Amino acid sequence: MVDKERDVKELLKQYNQEHIIKLLNKIDDRKRKELIEQINTIDFHQIMELYENTKKEIVIKENKIEAIKYLDKQKITRNQKEQFNELGEKAIRNKEYAVVTMAGGQGTRLGHNGPKGTFKLDVYGKGKYLFEILAENLKEANKKYDTTIPWYIMTSKENNKETLEFLEKNNYFGYPKQHVTLFKQGELPLVDKQGKLLINKEMKIKEASDGNGGVFSSLRTTGMLSDMKQKNIKWIFIGGVDNAILKMADTELLGMAIEKNVQIASKSVVKDNPHERVGVFCKMNGHPKVIEYSELPEKMAEEVDENGELKYGESHIMCNLFSIEAIEKISKENLMYHSAFKKNSYINEEGKEVIPTEPNSYKFESFIFDSFEFFNDIAILRGKREDDFAPVKNKDGVDSPKTAKELYEKYWERQKKLPLGTENFDNNFHIMQLL
Repeated sequence: MVDKERDVKELLKQYNQEHIIKLLNKIDDRKRKELIEQINTIDFHQIMELYENTKKEIVIKENKIEAIKYLDKQKITRNQKEQFNELGEKAIRNKEYAVVTMAGGQGTRLGHNGPKGTFKLDVYGKGKYLFEILAENLKEANKKYDTTIPWYIMTSKENNKETLEFLEKNNYFGYPKQHVTLFKQGELPLVDKQGKLLINKEMKIKEASDGNGGVFSSLRTTGMLSDMKQKNIKWIFIGGVDNAILKMADTELLGMAIEKNVQIASKSVVKDNPHERVGVFCKMNGHPKVIEYSELPEKMAEEVDENGELKYGESHIMCNLFSIEAIEKISKENLMYHSAFKKNSYINEEGKEVIPTEPNSYKFESFIFDSFEFFNDIAILRGKREDDFAPVKNKDGVDSPKTAKELYEKYWERQKKLPLGTENFDNNFHIMQLL
């Protein structure tokens, strides 16, 4: 233990983290041992590199960006739809399909105390939890395609225990428990403006989830990828927990990917206006990419094509599909990290908690769409906002429980009015629940 502690202190000196050495000298043996073990898991070179990158300005050369091709769901032919649906349905019936739900976040922005998936959306008077809505979605697909889709739920260290207890308490909302697997996403340390790692109340280095792009490495390191391969899964849908009308088993999207022989596919919706604060699909240096609204030059954001539509108008709505080979490839790559400057409390060198009133530290996270750059092509299916995107993100205003409730109820009202057998009619099972 003495040698371990000496080596750790040398490492901390090398990366100018002497404040942690002072902490090691103050805390009791148990906490010292735990902190030393944590320090040995941290890639300090990576963290300091990410910190140095916060000082650099992001520069994007316009001539390297070009519009990307997509298929509009409303404009494809009946034959195309039938072909896509047939291919997608065959893969699901053959048990080659799995779903991953990213549910590592808390409902803080919603004013909800707990994992986001445990938030109750006020629909039809009695309300439904976000996890409940997703479970119903998958149960419908299972009934329709005579299968049971494996459901993997990515939690975080922060909310894993509470998520598991919630699902157990609610009997997984009727989803077969043996087909639901929880796994945790990775974390990265938080650093202040001087590059010093923050300390939390437990006298450990303060960490935060490494972003939704961490799903790939987490699938590999937790054994989920191996589990999928053993089950002969060929396609994995990855979506968020907070879209109330997310289609997790979309045979059109899946069939399109299979027909086009691509490894990745995604669904998009058109931007509301040129300056909507969303990431949009494009091609950069010949590879698919989602570019953030803050990084897209204004004149490009406003540019239109020959049909008068925005050239960069396909919004990324966290509705992504990957082949098993794509997941394996990405899981071994280093995705780029983005930094966010946020308020985070910490323990100072005197052992007192500091609660800042302004942003004081950097959080590093990778985004799932940064993985697209590892491929030459992506199949994009343009959906409709009112059919595909009802996010629950903010307490009030846009993308709030109020807007999601309206979109959810209107969507299912439309489904009730459609004649049986039409292509947009999702499933009798859900409709009967509403009647």
